[in-house]
Amino acid sequence: MESILESAKKTFNVESKAIAGLSEKLTNDFIKVVDLINSKRESHVILTGMGKSGLIGKKIASTMSSTGTPSFFLHPAEAIHGDVGMLTCHDVVIAISYSGETEELIRLIPIIKKMNTKLIAITGNSESTLAKEADYFLNAGVDNEACPLQLAPTSSTTAALAMGDALSIALMEMKNFTPTDFAYRHPGGSLGRRLITKVKDVMHSENLPVLSKDSGVKEVISSLSKSKMGITVITEDEKIIGAVTDGDICRAFDKYNGNFLSLTAESIMTDNPKTIGQDELIIDAEEIMQLNEIVSIIVEEKDSKKLAGIIQRHEI
Repeated sequence: MESILESAKKTFNVESKAIAGLSEKLTNDFIKVVDLINSKRESHVILTGMGKSGLIGKKIASTMSSTGTPSFFLHPAEAIHGDVGMLTCHDVVIAISYSGETEELIRLIPIIKKMNTKLIAITGNSESTLAKEADYFLNAGVDNEACPLQLAPTSSTTAALAMGDALSIALMEMKNFTPTDFAYRHPGGSLGRRLITKVKDVMHSENLPVLSKDSGVKEVISSLSKSKMGITVITEDEKIIGAVTDGDICRAFDKYNGNFLSLTAESIMTDNPKTIGQDELIIDAEEIMQLNEIVSIIVEEKDSKKLAGIIQRHEI
């Protein structure tokens, strides 16, 4: 069992060194590539590569697309049989090949050049055909593969992926890419939902627990029990003036003891409770609840102190 763990640790060590070594291989070509792609905001970045390099290309294209740089993967073998028609002179092609001599990619180079499409090479061989023919060369060379036979692409594919991530992150920063931008590209995920969904889309707006400030404590307890929202809103002239939670009831019981049942909502409520506008995002509501350690938040109507709804933290 120890030998298995040692094997895994060795792989981690070899691949982490390979990634760390990329920093020393960076040149001004990296800056030029980022500037080039950033300047072509109406164009696409096309990743291409065969085998394992192709799989890395697909991942880089996916990362770029989800972080503000429209990208897609083009299989080089399919490209030379018609799919090269996907390219335009305004696009940028990133070709990945550790050897830099992958036949299918080399056959693509004359076509790419004839179209005046910019070509970027990610390869570990600076003397390769791909590196020399490309407009820009990003060195993803590694000292060793993690594979003990030095045959299976391991460290080299990890290095290529890391180079693609570095490009994606640099482009994100240049574009001032925000969490909201990210959410619009991930509407199906929980993060995307929280970042683009508004409070009014998820709040409870019917049969809300509302009482006047003169309501007795029995009414408050009954309201809390029936609504199961953990909060009852106290209003005056239809405007929010306070709120009573389960915690408020417990604290009042301890404080007033024998006089508890004679209390009114006004005497035990929390004045000026935390609220949020109905057009705010649910991630903002979640943040308010987390910071204030509350489980429900009152939603106000736009430009008023009137009650519009209630959001519960566990439903976000």
